[in-house]
Amino acid sequence: MACHGPDGNATIPGTPSLAGQPTYFTHWQLIKFRDGRRKDAQMSPFAANLSDEDMADLAAFYAGQTPRSRGSAIDPAKAAAGRELASRHHCSSCHMPNLEGQKQMARLAGQDLTYLLKLLRGFKAQTASDLDGTMTMAAQPLTAEEIESLAHYITGLP
Repeated sequence: MACHGPDGNATIPGTPSLAGQPTYFTHWQLIKFRDGRRKDAQMSPFAANLSDEDMADLAAFYAGQTPRSRGSAIDPAKAAAGRELASRHHCSSCHMPNLEGQKQMARLAGQDLTYLLKLLRGFKAQTASDLDGTMTMAAQPLTAEEIESLAHYITGLP
């Protein structure tokens, strides 16, 4: 709660909000932190001692919270270009039409700009992992400019 906020709406730049994340997505992220497939200086030690029940409870709690926009400053021109990229790359086919997420797919809408940039760049560099490699493959054709545009568009979604 110190990082992600008591209701799952983070205020720390670079930290994802968990409010409204699909239960299955959050649960899998916690499993990956616990077993070392995903690493983070704060999350890995925290998840190391979580039981399966703890992870299920946390995932259910955050899924039930109402997400709020992060209020990141976005560039309208980049956001417009990002909208076209999201359509061209079929982001909504997995993340749903408003990028609100489903099942193991993250809610992206309204996330922090710094976090989205870090994550997309990580998928491109193959230093971030997803459950089945879909995002790593999807990020490969993106240029640095396109990653910025996508992040601006997604951050601006309600």
